Amino acid sequence: MTLSRRPSEASEGSQTAADFIQQQLDLEADAREALPYQFDTCSRPLGALRQNLFSCLTCNPPPSDPAAPYTAAGVCYSCSISCHGGHTLVELFTKRNFACDCGTTRLPDTAPCTLRINAKTGLKGDVTGEEPAEGNRYNKNFRNKFCSCGDEYDPNQEKGTMFQCMGLSTEEEGGCGEDWWHPECVVGMSRDDYKKYVEEHKSRQTIKLKTENANGTATEAESKPVAESNGQPMDINVARPPIVAEGGVDGNDIAAEREEADDDDDEDPLPPSFPDEDDFEHFICYKCVQLHPWIKAYAGSEGFLHPVYHGQGWNNVNDEVAIPAPTDPSNSDSKKRKAADEDEISSPFTAPPVAQIKRQKSEDAATTLTSIPEITTPPSTTCIHPHSTTPPSNHPFSLFLTYDFRSHLCHCPTHFPLLKPHPFLLEEEETYEPPVSEPDDEAPGSIGTGSIYDRGEAAFSNMDRVKAIQGAMAYAHLKDGLKEFLRPFAESGRAVGAEDIKAYFERLRGDERGEVGEKEGGKEGEGEGDGRREQSGY
Repeated sequence: MTLSRRPSEASEGSQTAADFIQQQLDLEADAREALPYQFDTCSRPLGALRQNLFSCLTCNPPPSDPAAPYTAAGVCYSCSISCHGGHTLVELFTKRNFACDCGTTRLPDTAPCTLRINAKTGLKGDVTGEEPAEGNRYNKNFRNKFCSCGDEYDPNQEKGTMFQCMGLSTEEEGGCGEDWWHPECVVGMSRDDYKKYVEEHKSRQTIKLKTENANGTATEAESKPVAESNGQPMDINVARPPIVAEGGVDGNDIAAEREEADDDDDEDPLPPSFPDEDDFEHFICYKCVQLHPWIKAYAGSEGFLHPVYHGQGWNNVNDEVAIPAPTDPSNSDSKKRKAADEDEISSPFTAPPVAQIKRQKSEDAATTLTSIPEITTPPSTTCIHPHSTTPPSNHPFSLFLTYDFRSHLCHCPTHFPLLKPHPFLLEEEETYEPPVSEPDDEAPGSIGTGSIYDRGEAAFSNMDRVKAIQGAMAYAHLKDGLKEFLRPFAESGRAVGAEDIKAYFERLRGDERGEVGEKEGGKEGEGEGDGRREQSGY
C-alpha cells in the first residue's frame, strides 16, 4: 500500500518565509534602536578620551570589604557589548582622560579583548596582558559604589535624580573623581532622614489634595512639608514645581501626556535647600570645592548659584533665594541622570546601550578626538574675580553652575593660572562616541555591524578555501532540497506548517518517521530497522 501524507494544518506558530524575514528585520531594527552605535572597534587605540565606561563585575568582582585593595578596570562601550556581553556590568557614564582597560593586566586573561589586533599573532582578538594606561584614574564607582554614602546603585530601587560632579580632583587627591551624588547627601541629610521627609511630603500632599477636593483650597499648614536632619524637625517654606521629563510626546496622544504628567507628580521631591534642576547645569561637590578654595569666591556671582552647605543647619542660617538661571536648550553636556530613565536604557547591571546624558554627538571618530586646546596666554588683563561675594564661612559647601558659567570666570594674569589645570572649566568637553550605525541602501536589514545573513557572508569569505568549497557545496545541496520541498506550497499558496518542516528534516536525516511511508509501503522485506538504505558498491 502507499501511504499518503495528510494535508498540512498550519499551526498557530506557522508563518510564511516573508513573514519570518520581516520579523528578523524588525528584531534587528529593535536591536539597532537599543544599541545605536557600532560596537566592532575598541576605543583603546584612540588613546585617553572622555567616554562612557563600564565596570565588569563578572570578570573583576570587587571584594566584600570596601577597605580591601581592589584593582579596578573600565571598559569602553564597544567592549562592554562585544567582549563582556551577558556579564554583570555597571554603567559609569562618562569619565575623562580614560583609555579602555579591556585586554590589559587589570582584567584576567580569561576575559580577552576580541576587538583589537593581537600583536603576537597579527590576528584580531584574544588580546590579553597589555599594560594599562598610566593616566587612568579610578574611584569607588568601579566597585558599584556611588556618592559619599557609598551605596550601590540599583535602578530597580533607586528613585529620583543623581548628579555628577565635574570632578576638580581625583579620589586619591581627596576629591570625588567625577562621582555621582544623591541630592540629600549633597545637603548633608542622611538617606533615612530623606526617606522620612519624602513620606511626610507625600502624606501632606495627600491631605492637601483631599482638602482641595473638599474646600477648593489647601491651608498653609497642610501644604508645608517638614523635614528632619539628624533627628531635628525643620520647616520647609520652599515650594518646588513638579519636575518635567525631557523630550516631548505626540501632540495627538493626550492620554500619554496625562500619564507622563502623573509620573512627574509621583517623583520624590528634592531635599530642602537643594536648587531646582532647571536652575543649574553643572555641579561641583563640596569635596572638590574644599580642595580648591579659590573657586569659593564665585558662589552667588553671575553664572553660579548661592552655596549649598553640607549640613542643613548651615543652609537654614545662610540660605538665600537663588536667582533663577537662564536655561539653554541647545546645551549638550548636562551631568544629570534619573532613575526613571532606566526604563529607556538598560540596567547598570547589564550592558546598557547608551547613556541618557546630554552630550555632543560625534559621527566621526577622528573628529571626536580633538582635545581641548592648551591655552598658554591669558585672554584678558581685566580682573573680574568676584572678591566681594566670598562666603563668610569655611564650612563645606557645593557649587551649582549655570550653562554659561565659563564666560564669567576671571582670565586675568592673577587668576587664570588657577583655571589652567582644569581645561574643562575653560572649554566645554567633548565626549567620544562610537560611529552611529548607518543604514545600508542595498540591504535594509543591515546596519552597523550587519544582519545575521551579512555576518554569515563575512565569516564565509574569511574561511579556509577547502572548508569554504565544502560549505558552499553543502549549502547548494540544502538549497536545492528546500526549493523542491517548498515548491508545492508555493504553487498551492498553502502555509508551511511546523509539522511540515519537522517531517522534512526528519526525512533528510533518515529518521524512522521520515521513512515510515517507505517502510509500510514496501513489500520486499526492506524493513531492516530504521529504513536506511546502504549504497551498493561497484
